Amino acid sequence: WLYASLVLLYVLLLGPYIIIFVAAFGAESTLAFPPSGFSLRWFANVFQTSQFVESFWLSLQLGLLATLIALLLGIPIAYALVRFRFPGRGLVETIFSAPILVPGLVIGFAMLRYFVLVGNLNIFTGLLIGHIAILFPYSVRVVSSSLRNLDPAIEEAAISLGAGRLRAFLLVVLPNIRSGIGAAFILAFIVSFNNVPVSLFLTGPGVTTLPISMLV
Repeated sequence: WLYASLVLLYVLLLGPYIIIFVAAFGAESTLAFPPSGFSLRWFANVFQTSQFVESFWLSLQLGLLATLIALLLGIPIAYALVRFRFPGRGLVETIFSAPILVPGLVIGFAMLRYFVLVGNLNIFTGLLIGHIAILFPYSVRVVSSSLRNLDPAIEEAAISLGAGRLRAFLLVVLPNIRSGIGAAFILAFIVSFNNVPVSLFLTGPGVTTLPISMLV
C-alpha cells in the first residue's frame, strides 16, 4: 500500500507537468491532449514575438546582475555572522531574513511608494534594487550554511602560517564553499527570473520582465 500510495502521489504531482510538456509540442492551435501531431512551430512563433524576446532578455540581464550583486553583498555578511560573535547578532540575522518573511506584494508596494518619493529613478534601477532586496536573504542563508559546515581550523591554519584574514578568506574559505555559492547563485537567479510580486509594482513602459509580460 505504501508503494502504491507513493506512485499515486507522484502521478498527481507530476501528471499536470507531463501533460503541459507534451501538449506544448502539439500541432493544434488549441490545447489538446494527447496531441494529434507534434510541431515546434509554437516555440518558433514565441521567439518571433518582439515583446517576448525583449522581456526575456531583460529578465535574464536583471536576474544575473541582481544575483551577482546579492552574492557580493551576502558572502561577506554571511561570513561575519558565522565567524564572529557580537551583540545583536540574532537581531541582525532576523533583519536580513525579513524580505523572505514579508509578502512580496508588500515589499513591491513599499518600494514603489519610496521610489515615487525619491523622484526621477530609472525603472531598471528600481527593479534591480527591488530584486537585490529579495535575493539578498537567500544568498546570506545558503552561504551561511556552507560556512557552518566548513571547519574553522582550516582557515586558522592558513592564518597561523602567515596569511592575513583577507588572504585566508580569498584563498582558503571561498574555494571550500564554492558549491554553496553556486547553489545560492542558482536559487537566487531562479527567484529573480520568476518573480512576480515585486516586479509587478516596479515595471514600467518599455521595461517589463518576462513573468509580467506573460500575465498582461
